[in-house]
Formats: sequence, C-alpha cells, structure tokens
Amino acid sequence: MNPADERDTLIGLATLMRQAYAGGDLTPLGTELLAIAGEAPDATCANALLDLSLLLQIKGSPEVALNMQAEALRLRRLYHLPVQEPVELRVLALMGPGDIMANTPLEFLVEDSHIALDLLYLLPGEPFPAMAPDHDVLFVAACESDANQPLLTQLADYLRFWPRPVLNQPAQIATLSRDGSYVLLKDAPGIAIPPTQRATRAELEALSRAGSALATLLPGADFPIIVRPVGSHAGKGLDKIGSPAELAAYLQGMAQSDFFISPFVDYRSADGLYRKYRLVLIGGRAYGAHMGISEHWMIHYVNAGMADSAEKRAEEAAFFADFDQHFAPRHQRAIAELNARFKLDYLVIDCAETPSGELLIFELDSGAVVHSLDPADLYPYKVPQMRKVFDSFYGLISSASKHQPD
Repeated sequence: MNPADERDTLIGLATLMRQAYAGGDLTPLGTELLAIAGEAPDATCANALLDLSLLLQIKGSPEVALNMQAEALRLRRLYHLPVQEPVELRVLALMGPGDIMANTPLEFLVEDSHIALDLLYLLPGEPFPAMAPDHDVLFVAACESDANQPLLTQLADYLRFWPRPVLNQPAQIATLSRDGSYVLLKDAPGIAIPPTQRATRAELEALSRAGSALATLLPGADFPIIVRPVGSHAGKGLDKIGSPAELAAYLQGMAQSDFFISPFVDYRSADGLYRKYRLVLIGGRAYGAHMGISEHWMIHYVNAGMADSAEKRAEEAAFFADFDQHFAPRHQRAIAELNARFKLDYLVIDCAETPSGELLIFELDSGAVVHSLDPADLYPYKVPQMRKVFDSFYGLISSASKHQPD
C-alpha cells in the first residue's frame, strides 16, 4: 500500500505488524514515511508521522516514536484506516496518546472487514471536540493506565448522554489496573488471583536491605515474589525474586520509581510445563485467542517455542477445537464472574489453570493484541479460530448499532 494513497488513510498497525511478522525490512518504508512527513501537507504529514511512530515502536525505538506521535497529534486528531467497500458499519474509536498498548488495537479485529474504523485521539485535560465524525457505534479504545486514568475520568462524563451506542464504558475500563483487578476478583468463585500491591522504589529498597518484612507490603506472603514496573507490559521489567539480595540486584537494573508486587504462583501442570492462555470476552462470550506452552514460568507466545514444536501446536489446536465443550464449561462460573464484575463488552484475559481447577488470572486488559498474524502454513488451525473471533466482534458491533439511544 502506498503511504500517500488518495484515500487519506493510515497504513496502520495491523499492516505494519504483518510485514514485521513476515520478516520484512521496515527500514525503506520508514525512510519513505520520513520523506513524506517532511514535504507533504499537514493531513498527509500527520498520517506519515503516526505510521512512522508505530513503525519505530515495532523496531524498538519508543522514545523517538512517541515524539513522532506527539507531532502527528499536534497536526491532526482524526485518522482513518483502510476499509473494504461497501462500508456496512462505522466505528469511531476514542484513543489516548501513548505506546501501542495504550489503546485497544481494534484494527486487528476489523482487518479486511466492511467496518470503517476512525481513530479520534483525545488528550487528557484538553476540551473534547464539540462535534465528532458520524458513526454507528463508539468504542472507547483508551486502555487503563496511570497516564490514561484522567482521560477515562473525563470520558465518563463526556459520554454520559452520547447519541450513539457506546462499547467499553470508560468507568469500567478504569477498574482494570493490576491492583484494582485483584480487589474486584479476590472473592470471586472459580477464580484465583494473587494479591497485587503497588510499592514505591523506597519501599522495595528497604525490603531489599531486610530492613522491613515482606508482610508489611504483602500480608501473609513470602518469597518468591513477582515484581514489575507500573505500566509495563509483555514481560518488560518482569522478574521472579527469591530473596532480598535478588531484589537489590533487580532494583539496580531498573530506573522506575513505582512497581507492582505479588506472590509467585507455581502453575506448572503435572508434566512440568507451564501453560498460559489468552482468552477474549466479546459480548460476554469467551473465545480462545492463543495458548502458550513453555518450560519457563514467564510465557509470551513469541518465546514459548510454539513454532519449533509440532507437539505444542497440536495441543493448542486441540485447545481451540475443544474450547466450547471443555475449557469454557469448566470455567463457566469464572467467566460469568468476570462479565458481572467488569461489565465490559470486550475484554482480554491472560490466565492459566490451577491444579485445583480454578482460573488463575495474570492480567485483564482491553489492549492486548488479538490477531491473525501467525503464518497459516504453520498454524492452519488458527485461521478458523480467529475467523470465529473476528466474526463475533463484527456481531458485537452490528448488534450495538441496532440499539440506538433514545
């Protein structure tokens, strides 16, 4: 796709990620986008800058990327993504500034569909536009984070009498912090969720010197613990700490000032392997998005060795095939509790199973990527599974569009 095509659309995250997953070199495209940004009118320049920001994040240059994004948003707040004609539904996504994880990556869910997706960026503390582009359904894409909490608070008031259906209400998104999720779920039947607390660097430094007891921060807990910086995702800065000395070494390599801590839960299966699931709740119904199997406790799909093991892929394929007959009924009560307590139209769950059969919650989020980027020749079973997920999302949008507010 030509970045400067006549439709005035972004290339977008889904297309850029697909190229990266396929091993493509994004550098020439980055050079082209930079040239366009330096010469084009404001609207085209903004498109190029926003695409360049996404490209740089994919390539691992977050600081420069966010500077590019800030300049794009200075020029323009409304962006359009490619759509298959004829347009059947129009979705307006309300976005906040930030990295890829700051907003629900909706374009993966509507890629190659007849849903027109517009992205309207809003900045915390600034007045929202008096007029918005016409749309059938509004989706609050801004995810929970310390940076987005003020924006979510503003949106809750802004959308109180919105004239179109609103999916993922901002007040509900705001409850998805790691410690907030624990508070909401700690007594939920069918669910296991380890206590999670925020801790300052000073508190952890005192703990690392054995000057304070772990119980003062996590009552009833003992080492090992899990530590991660507030705001981190995808395992960045995440570590298992077995002693005060290990905590001291961890802090030496971290510049952040605020962290989440929780007890480590050994969730190994009987064969000694760890299994981590990504589920997505769409309109209250659960679907499998992926299953990672690893010898290591910290599982991310890209490092779980799934591509190298036909046996692991066969197990994931069976997980998808049997999901509605086995996994979902087994955790029916937990899924009902998640729907009842968070009341979100779209929610992603990273989880495992405890030996006693509970759903072990690692993270609840509206921003984790649910995609179809994996090569179909290696993962043929994912094609029908992700089609099922995307069709369900289309159904969610379609159903919402038919219930316009009075």
